[in-house]
Amino acid sequence: MNQNSTIFLHEGRVIPYKSYILITIVITLYLLTSCSSVETSETRPDRPSVPPETIAEAEKLFAERKDLARLREAKAILMRARKEHAKSFEVEWLLARYNYFLGRHSDNEKEREEAFEAGRVAARTALQMEPNKPDGHFWYAANLGEQASRSPLTTGLKSMDDIRSKMTKVIELRPDYELGSAYDVLAQLELGSRMLGGKPEKAVEYLEKAIDVEENNGDVRIHMAEALLALKKPAEAKRHLDHVLQMKPHPEYLPEYEQQVAKVRKMIESNF
Repeated sequence: MNQNSTIFLHEGRVIPYKSYILITIVITLYLLTSCSSVETSETRPDRPSVPPETIAEAEKLFAERKDLARLREAKAILMRARKEHAKSFEVEWLLARYNYFLGRHSDNEKEREEAFEAGRVAARTALQMEPNKPDGHFWYAANLGEQASRSPLTTGLKSMDDIRSKMTKVIELRPDYELGSAYDVLAQLELGSRMLGGKPEKAVEYLEKAIDVEENNGDVRIHMAEALLALKKPAEAKRHLDHVLQMKPHPEYLPEYEQQVAKVRKMIESNF
């Protein structure tokens, strides 16, 4: 039997060789066209880019976050932008940042939990889009870190390595990002895991590096005081707490500075 007369069985039917080849070619072309269509829709979305003025409006509201209503409004603006425009790295990392601060400032337990989770998810998208920028890595670990501190026996234990690797990446990319706070997070991992081998001495090393990057980061000073108190060095700890009360805070972090001052006063009252 020659090739032209060869037959194939397909779903119980006899198909001549030439017809079989033709069907195969048609199916292959269809699959290639479908894949090409999917790639085009993902890489060249029909939706327009987020206008710069939208980002500017959200950022202006974020700067007024002492009023949580303004922070929620800033978040809502970016949520609408996410739906109406093409996927944007800037929108995703800013949403991660806004959710982090909303979680830190809100008194509503449900809102806090939802904010940290939404922030973590947005940051994960951002770091996947731009893995060589620090923003996604930092805010992913920051939101996850807050979740870990709230659930140390569940989220905390299984997320430590993830947080550490993301903040190490931030330091590799930009050590001064968010006033050197990546070092601060690594220090907190040491302080929070002493039962698992974390060391206050190692925390102090990280915090010294953070202070070298930015001397007026209130959270870093507070955590340095905590580490020094754990090492039985109260005089040195008090010096860092006094620094927070005397320093000139960064204008863009005034709401956080108010929280830091309140915490410092409680620490001084309790320990000195």
